[in-house]
Amino acid sequence: MVAQRLIAVAALGLLLALVGLAVFSGRGDSGPGGRLPERIGPWRYARAAPLRSQLEGATTACGVRLRRSSMGIADPVLPCGAKLYVGYGGQDVLTQVIAAGPVARGARFGITPALAEELGIEHGVTIRWSYAR
Repeated sequence: MVAQRLIAVAALGLLLALVGLAVFSGRGDSGPGGRLPERIGPWRYARAAPLRSQLEGATTACGVRLRRSSMGIADPVLPCGAKLYVGYGGQDVLTQVIAAGPVARGARFGITPALAEELGIEHGVTIRWSYAR
């Protein structure tokens, strides 16, 4: 009887720990007070071009299924999930690497149609980018 109670208490403790972990990990990367992650290092500049909208529905090498609303970049070097600030004109957007592999010739980054629209990009341009913490 005592052993059953100890097992029940241990199971309850484990369950509470898992719930607590799920709650705290679900808060995202916005940090304390909902602030965005800080930018790391100086701005870098590179060519970027919108990815073809025909890729909608495809699953990237990073395991992301591309949708019309997908916001992210493709890069053949940076790891999947790397967080970056990407800017063009007067707009800066926090995004992440969601695809790996080749992009348009002459471009370092491929940007999803949704991100291109957010930044006002219609064709290959030079963007600024920086790592985010």
